[in-house]
Amino acid sequence: MFIQIPSGTPNPGDSNQLDFSNPFDLIVFIILPICIAIFYFIWRRNNKKG
Repeated sequence: MFIQIPSGTPNPGDSNQLDFSNPFDLIVFIILPICIAIFYFIWRRNNKKG
């Protein structure tokens, strides 16, 4: 089984947990999806009126 895993490439087992003390992780995984959802619902509501 270990023969099939290439060395030097990212593997699924190499991933770490999210660190929310890191500002990048906080923005990308929490703030950005919330902003996208809010802007989507505002955009959809404005398109129904027009």
